Amino acid sequence: MIEVQGLSKEYDSVKALKGVSFSIERGEVVGFLGPNGAGKSTAMKIITCYQPQTSGTVKVAGFDINDKPLEVRKRIGYLPESNPLYHDMIVYDYLRYVGSMRGVERGNIDKRIVEVVKMCGIEDRLAQRIGTLSKGYKQRVGLAQALIHDPDILILDEPTSGLDPNQIVEIRNLIKSLGEKRTVILSTHNLPEVMATCSRMLIVHNGQLVADGTPAELQAKEEKNLRVRVVGRDVSEADLAEAVKALPDVTSVSAFPVALDSDVGVEAVAPQGVDLQTAIYKVFVDKGWELVELHRQVLDLEGIFRKLTKDV
Repeated sequence: MIEVQGLSKEYDSVKALKGVSFSIERGEVVGFLGPNGAGKSTAMKIITCYQPQTSGTVKVAGFDINDKPLEVRKRIGYLPESNPLYHDMIVYDYLRYVGSMRGVERGNIDKRIVEVVKMCGIEDRLAQRIGTLSKGYKQRVGLAQALIHDPDILILDEPTSGLDPNQIVEIRNLIKSLGEKRTVILSTHNLPEVMATCSRMLIVHNGQLVADGTPAELQAKEEKNLRVRVVGRDVSEADLAEAVKALPDVTSVSAFPVALDSDVGVEAVAPQGVDLQTAIYKVFVDKGWELVELHRQVLDLEGIFRKLTKDV
């Protein structure tokens, strides 16, 4: 559905994108993630034919953005971060206007408005002036205009920016429902946003693509070592550390603070694939120690994101 190859963009001496390549299939809900200034919005503007690239190619549904920009635009619904609405217009009039600009047939436009306002939950706001709507409802109107021409692809740039927690949940649920029938790209710097709505993540940093995969794939790729935390009771920290460090393949053991004075805790590190938890459990059984806690330390997505987007 979307093919990006070697995409670069330069603003004078600033390189906003540096040879980014990825592909997105029909029906995927993909998070385009990165810190502020990473190049996310630039990439979205290029894909939507809002601005040209410096080099590289982009194809949408087989159409090149330079050769067939009108065909590309027909297939994309775009909600930019600024959500530029006409605040003096009535919601119905605005959607009718956008529909006519988007090429929706005159005889079908009212039917399409009914469909999108139901989809976006704004049926009771059709007669209201846009400027009097809450921020959450303005975002819903923005989504409705992006959907008015029934596009195959929906691109959303920071769709929950500035919303309160309840509005964020509402928009997230709406995005997930919209993703059931179309390709969705969610551009954001908000990791929880992507985790709540997307099945795949593209992470960009300093204009480069630094990660591409499902959350599970990214965790498996970034976790080079197995880390296990163990808490014992009525055993000295030195004895526990010595017993764990003596296990085969353990590369390091370090202490960490625990809540109770009667407990001690250590973290053991070994190569991936080692059954360290079973080995530690056997140590406790053999020595008659009381095992309070034993679990694998998993590098979460927040940790992966920080690692990939940290400037050295």
